[in-house]
Amino acid sequence: MYKIQANASGTRCIEITEQHLATIEKYSLLKGLIPSNGIVDETTLETLKHNAKSYILNNSDCNDLADLAFNVLYHNNMKVFGLKELIMLYVGWRDSKTAEEEPIA
Repeated sequence: MYKIQANASGTRCIEITEQHLATIEKYSLLKGLIPSNGIVDETTLETLKHNAKSYILNNSDCNDLADLAFNVLYHNNMKVFGLKELIMLYVGWRDSKTAEEEPIA
């Protein structure tokens, strides 16, 4: 279980599970999400929410994505700051997972 800060002051947080991170990877939710200028803003968050919602509405077998949307993406505390924290957590998680899978020469 991980926790990300949802605001700059650190008074709000959102719990992220290993399953949530695996779901982000499974559906490639962050791929192509961040614009070329690298700025994560309200539009980026709304795009992510819209993409998840569209996938859920068009596919009946995505309970893991519905759980991610309900518990993380549409969480009352999820704002742009929280999305940046989620992205950083995901990148770190993915990199550590990749490092574990690489054989040592």
